[in-house]
Amino acid sequence: MAYDELLTNRVREALNEQPVVTEVKMFQGVCFMVDDKMFVCVRDQGLLCRIGREQATKELENDNCRQMVHGNRVMKDFVYVDMENLRSAKDFDHWINLSLQFNAVAKPAKKRKKSS
Repeated sequence: MAYDELLTNRVREALNEQPVVTEVKMFQGVCFMVDDKMFVCVRDQGLLCRIGREQATKELENDNCRQMVHGNRVMKDFVYVDMENLRSAKDFDHWINLSLQFNAVAKPAKKRKKSS
């Protein structure tokens, strides 16, 4: 599982004011959960950001990210942002802030029942 440690640490620093943050290894990277909801995931050399369907549509028009596709399914709340669009503090903060804004209104994932 290869992911950018420097980017991971930038995300950690950006979230140090958030009360409930956990890290989970998934999507071939490290995902950050804020209030038990997926927030961003550091994968390869970029960020998978959960920004919501409406905002994702706007950002995709700016050509600074790409839609997440999981298998054959388009994940409309998520976009993948390459490192070239995260280098400056302003760009990085833009994606973190969009993700935090959506996290405030996002519904948590349904808990899966454990099979016996």
